This record gives sequence, structure tokens and C-alpha cells, in this order.
Amino acid sequence: MTKTGTLYLVGAGPGDPDLLTLRAARLVSRADVLVHDGLVSQEILDLAPPSARLVSVAKSRARHTLPQDQINALLVREALAGRDVVRLKGGDPFVFGRGGEEAEDARAAGLRVEVVPGISAANGAAAAAQIALTHRDAASIVSFVAGQCKGLSDQDWSGLAGVGRTLVIYMGVKTSAKIAEKLMADGLAPDMPIAVIENATRPEMRVLRGPLAALEDIVTRQNVKSPALIVIGEVTAREDLVLARTALEAAA
Repeated sequence: MTKTGTLYLVGAGPGDPDLLTLRAARLVSRADVLVHDGLVSQEILDLAPPSARLVSVAKSRARHTLPQDQINALLVREALAGRDVVRLKGGDPFVFGRGGEEAEDARAAGLRVEVVPGISAANGAAAAAQIALTHRDAASIVSFVAGQCKGLSDQDWSGLAGVGRTLVIYMGVKTSAKIAEKLMADGLAPDMPIAVIENATRPEMRVLRGPLAALEDIVTRQNVKSPALIVIGEVTAREDLVLARTALEAAA
């Protein structure tokens, strides 16, 4: 009887290999099969052993990609064949990573599943940009939403953003115009501060700031590409406030 392998759902963090957990780095370094998405940096993939088979299931408009049910089937098939499979995901596997679906199918097939959490894209991006998602003077509530999904216009986001709240939007670059329109229609002020964080924790990282009303213009004019997060709330302007206060104190 063939011994079955284990499925490891591993968070790769926001991109910088130094932000991998020790457990994640060890699993990648000894994987038989490594199935990864397009948000995993090449530096992290380079940690895999030469013997490992790397399978990309990156989602892109430019080429055909595997539907989620086929990705699930691939993971199950490889593990049932006796291979230890590392499913490597940007950020954390259970935060907009569909890790729950993959774990359910693997367990239904009788496989052992281990989940290795990673620094989520929201936490990693905010830390790299030095944006405190919560702040005693600015926000005591944080919400995460997906900006690219079915029925976006019908979703109720009222109350998720505003005074004392921070809203983090994943996958919102392509729908930035609809997002701004939706939030302002719900009563959010057009001058609410926002930040767009592109390629967080990587050498090419950019942090673009402005008011909510200018979100689409910022994304278009600056040619923002995925991976990028949108953070909406007063916390995104705290750095500017601190710098302004420091300048005033120095001039006094």
C-alpha cells in the first residue's frame, strides 16, 4: 500500500523571504512538490530543493490558469501518490487565500493537512509602510474586504470605513473606481485619507497617498499593478501629521 503524503498549506508572507516563519522555510526547503501562486516571490521559490517539482497556479488574464477545483484535485492527487505537497500562498493561506477550500477537499480524501500561518498581506504591507492599522487617536476597528469578486456593487460595506475605522481592501486595483464610488455613496467623505501600497516589503515597494476621491486617478496615473493593497482611513495620514508636527516643533 502506498503511503500518502501530507498537504501543507503555507503562508509565504507579503514577499520578503526574511518574513517567512521558520516552519514555512523548513517546509519549502524539503518539499517534494511545491504548488505556488503568482504572489510568491522568486527569492522564496529559490529556497526549494533542486529535487522539488514546482507547479505555478498563478492567476492571470494573459494565460490560461487552473480553476480552483482543479487546483484542489492536483493537491489531493499528488499527496495521495505519497508526496509531501507544499501549497505556498502569498500572505496567509486563510485570509483570501482559498486555503479553507483546499483543506476541506484534502481532508475529505483522507489526507493529513497542516496549516502554517504567514504574515498576512494587510499586516505586512501596513508594517512596511509604517501605517498602524489601529491607533488610539485614529482607529479602533479594522475590516478586511475583497475588492474583486462577484456582486461587488451589491455588497454592504456601510460602517466598515469612516471616523475611527480602518478598511483594508485586497484585490482592489482593477475595481478602484467602483470602490471609491461605492464608499462615497455610502457617505464616506471624499477627502478621507487613503494609501495604496504596491509590492509591499519588496525593493520596488511604493506607497501612494491621497484622498478617497482621487483613488482611481492615483491607480491609473501611477500605473499601479498587483500585488497592491488599498488602505482607507485616518491612520494612513498619521505619518504626515507626525512629520508636520515635528517640523512645527523644530521651527518654534
